[in-house]
Amino acid sequence: MHTTLPDVGGPAQPLLTIRGLTKHFPLKNGSTVRAVDGVDFEVLKGETLGVVGESGCGKSTTARLLMHLMDPTAGELIFDGRTVGSRDLPLKEFRRQVQMVFQDSYASLNPRLTIEDSIAFGPQVHGVSKKEAIARTHHLMDRVGLAPSRFAERYPHELSGGQRQRINIARALALQPRMVILDEAVSALDKSVEAQVLNLLSDLKREFGLTYVFISHDLGVVHYISDRVMVMYLGQVAEIGPSDSLFAQPAHPYTKALLSSVPSMDPAHRTQRAPLAGDPPNPINPPTGCRFHPRCPQAAAVCAERVPTISDVQLHHHARCLVHEFSSGHPLATADQPALAA
Repeated sequence: MHTTLPDVGGPAQPLLTIRGLTKHFPLKNGSTVRAVDGVDFEVLKGETLGVVGESGCGKSTTARLLMHLMDPTAGELIFDGRTVGSRDLPLKEFRRQVQMVFQDSYASLNPRLTIEDSIAFGPQVHGVSKKEAIARTHHLMDRVGLAPSRFAERYPHELSGGQRQRINIARALALQPRMVILDEAVSALDKSVEAQVLNLLSDLKREFGLTYVFISHDLGVVHYISDRVMVMYLGQVAEIGPSDSLFAQPAHPYTKALLSSVPSMDPAHRTQRAPLAGDPPNPINPPTGCRFHPRCPQAAAVCAERVPTISDVQLHHHARCLVHEFSSGHPLATADQPALAA
């Protein structure tokens, strides 16, 4: 699934490869919640990969699995050619190279530490001297728009939500990571502040050569900031492809339904929408075959029987739908292989 990024030039190589990532939560009654169920994808060097889907689709659980904040039930993470958690790449070294910014800016910070101490703490844990850690902290505070002379000795409760999130971004960058996972990092901010933080993230990405995994329920924000977008449904990848291609020509019925749910000021557009019916199925007992078929307007009998695989739709654009498998038996499936545009 390699793609070509406009600001990189040439085929981009994967920085993080995820194979068969699975997280099942056992319940006391013997059943199992299949929160993430066999996810495969790549995060390419220098890109922003947006991740979207309904609440409960597995976005945040996937983010925590990528950071190894919880142990996966199964699966493998390969970071720049090295298996995460192996002797070649211990977790402490991996976490220096991959950092995370959470949605709750206040809960992410220790209320008993000053802003300066919060940002400088991580580098010191990884062997950076206190003097260098403080210098790095002040540089990053300046870079995110918070002057050290005014904010270094303050505590989290003395800052606004936008200021705290800027501090969390600075703290994530203090370890000089190569990749940052942003889990709903701007969703709790006012729209004006959100726009400022998004622009800041774009500037920092270019300046520090970062790779982002950007998780959000806001499709407009994801379209704005992402190079590629991955759509998740009930613990699996439903569709993944270049942002412009996916938003202009969504291939999976679930993606089409998500995009149709975006509010519009155009009355004609509103009347054409086909709202997504029903609620997501129970992850304890997911539907057989295609997991989306109980809610899918294109569902056929074969959808309840056959599990779809990720199929090519266009170049670098893939969807998990039997319509795009030419030999699936679905009445809407084409008789020929999909034509991949260059």
